[in-house]
Amino acid sequence: MSTQTSPTDNATSEAGSGNILRLGLPKGSLQESTFDLLDKAGYGFSVRSRSYFPSIDDDELTAMLVRAQEMGKYVQDGVFDAGITGLDWIAETGADVHVVADLVYSKASMRPVRWVLAVPEDSDIHSVKDLEGKRIATEVVGLTQRWLESHGVTADVEFSWGATEVKAPDLVDAIVEVTETGNSLRANKLRIVEVLLSSNTQLVANHDAWANPWKREKIENLALLLEGAIRAEGKVGLKLNVRRDGLKEVVETLPALRNPTISPLFSDEWVAVETIIEEKQVRRLIPELKRLGAEGIIEYPLNKMIP
Repeated sequence: MSTQTSPTDNATSEAGSGNILRLGLPKGSLQESTFDLLDKAGYGFSVRSRSYFPSIDDDELTAMLVRAQEMGKYVQDGVFDAGITGLDWIAETGADVHVVADLVYSKASMRPVRWVLAVPEDSDIHSVKDLEGKRIATEVVGLTQRWLESHGVTADVEFSWGATEVKAPDLVDAIVEVTETGNSLRANKLRIVEVLLSSNTQLVANHDAWANPWKREKIENLALLLEGAIRAEGKVGLKLNVRRDGLKEVVETLPALRNPTISPLFSDEWVAVETIIEEKQVRRLIPELKRLGAEGIIEYPLNKMIP
């Protein structure tokens, strides 16, 4: 697909009825994990290495890749009907959008990220009050300035174009940086002083699009399936057969989310048991279930869990 067209042009050419949802997807660190999640949710996106316009197996969707930092503004302005970005970038830009769903996943894990104030291990900065008159480097200048103002602190906050961790102490006194695990900060001999914001990925919508019944339903369907895919992460289904006289012991062994499903088999002496468990529990459970007399044990992957 040509990179010279816009998502609006694509929508106009593909459907005169207007039943096209224009979706913004994050390019960069969140791109791979977002496509993985969309695939589990049932949306088959594919994108060429130099294209910003993924193809999709849904004629009612058109998409474009943009930086998460810019997503809120484009959704606010109606370039996209909906988009996936971080709560942090919505807060940084002050974009006026409708938050449809919190999607708790990131580039390396299924948990929120944190924007933290970090300083060299031997720094004499131990609280926000110690930042008075200091120099701070960060990508989230607005967020940091508002945080300092809320604590009555005046400091010089400068935009960092990257490699922020290496700038303290030679170039700045402190940094405000995003982290999932803290490993990169520790590797650069930095310690966390305070957390400014805990952030997760969000599905956001343009207010006009959200007021449109067809688009709202399309966005809500997308949110439902994405949340179902996140809910299923790290879980598997388990099926097994067991004699009725051993059922109680087997059920007590299963760490089910709710009571397992019990179904009769052709033979009155046997029943089928089905449940959902954490995948990490499988290596312990299957041998134990086998010792309790279970047979025909089947483990299967899950793509979505819809409550």
